[in-house]
Amino acid sequence: MRSKSILTEAKQIDRAVTLIQLGARLQVLESETDMSYERLLRLYKEVSGKSPSKGQLPFSTDWFMTWQPNIHASLFLNIHEYLNKVAEIDEIDTIIKAYRLYLEQTQAQGLEPLLSVTRAWRLVKFIDNGMLTMTKCSKCGGHFVTHPHEIAKHFVCGMCNPPARAGKGKAAGGLHIPQH
Repeated sequence: MRSKSILTEAKQIDRAVTLIQLGARLQVLESETDMSYERLLRLYKEVSGKSPSKGQLPFSTDWFMTWQPNIHASLFLNIHEYLNKVAEIDEIDTIIKAYRLYLEQTQAQGLEPLLSVTRAWRLVKFIDNGMLTMTKCSKCGGHFVTHPHEIAKHFVCGMCNPPARAGKGKAAGGLHIPQH
């Protein structure tokens, strides 16, 4: 019995270290492990070499609805949903694996990742609580993060219908939209 609790504790420490390395906020660690705040704080400082960020976690769904963050959130969530279907692992481990794959995909495209692991974790919580959902684009067939009351029949994603100023200037985030 004792070896099981040590294994569980070791797994929790590994999970916390991984989340810290990915940039998770302390509140995520508190929520996803059984470790005390004081222990997590010490571990955070040891792993990252600095104190954790202070302040509230992002709670609004609005960020996920803006053009580029929506595309990044949708990419992450599609990966997450796929892993949920094919792998039987704990939810937080699914988030970690999906987030790593998201980082891999953005890097392969030469894009700056807009989604932090904390926002990715929050996104999954919003989906689980019915505050956000996935809706199929009526043009490309891709699934995108939307509000639950979105009219699915006529939904067109930000990739098929980018805003007028998309791709203009340095603040555009490097996403290239081909001209038709």
